[in-house]
Amino acid sequence: MNNYLTRVIQLTAIGAICALTACAGMSSQEKSTAIGAGVGAVGGSILGGGSAIGTLGGAAVGGVIGHEVAK
Repeated sequence: MNNYLTRVIQLTAIGAICALTACAGMSSQEKSTAIGAGVGAVGGSILGGGSAIGTLGGAAVGGVIGHEVAK
């Protein structure tokens, strides 16, 4: 189990690094939209009890809010 947990942590760290480098060429508004979508997806998932509809709805709403805030 310990080996499995170590592998999950390593893969999560690699994924986070890849995701952050993908944002290097984005404008400020694009970054705000992506951050808003991510935060909205987490919030929607929590409020929706882990349902896909709640996650997607939260991501959509968060993306729109992030896009408008950065204008």
